[in-house]
Amino acid sequence: MSDAVQAVQAAAVAALSAHPVLAAQLSGIYDGPPPRAAFPYLAVTDGLVSDWSTKTQQGREVRLAFTIWDDGEAATRLADLMGHVDDALRAIPRDVPGWRIASLVFLRSFVVRDPAGPWAGLVEHRVRLLAV
Repeated sequence: MSDAVQAVQAAAVAALSAHPVLAAQLSGIYDGPPPRAAFPYLAVTDGLVSDWSTKTQQGREVRLAFTIWDDGEAATRLADLMGHVDDALRAIPRDVPGWRIASLVFLRSFVVRDPAGPWAGLVEHRVRLLAV
């Protein structure tokens, strides 16, 4: 994993953990689905990274994906928590170790459910960074 991904994911996890609603309602924030966790919880997916360099500066585009898992009867609580992910990510500082965030943009979200399993709500953002 590149240092850009590590820097932006660490900042994202800190922002998500500090968000009052997410901190109160999620049982945890994990790197991938944990073997045994109470619902609802959030799993961070490794970011897709591509080059975003200029002629004079190194840059990266990182796709951050977060999946919230919930076992409720309806997706109401899940949808509410997904909205708070976007709110929390707006609190990420523009300067992360070794990088400056040029833009942080919501890309998409969607909800799916296996008939025999929990709800999964994916929230994806694009972060463009320049090396400092």
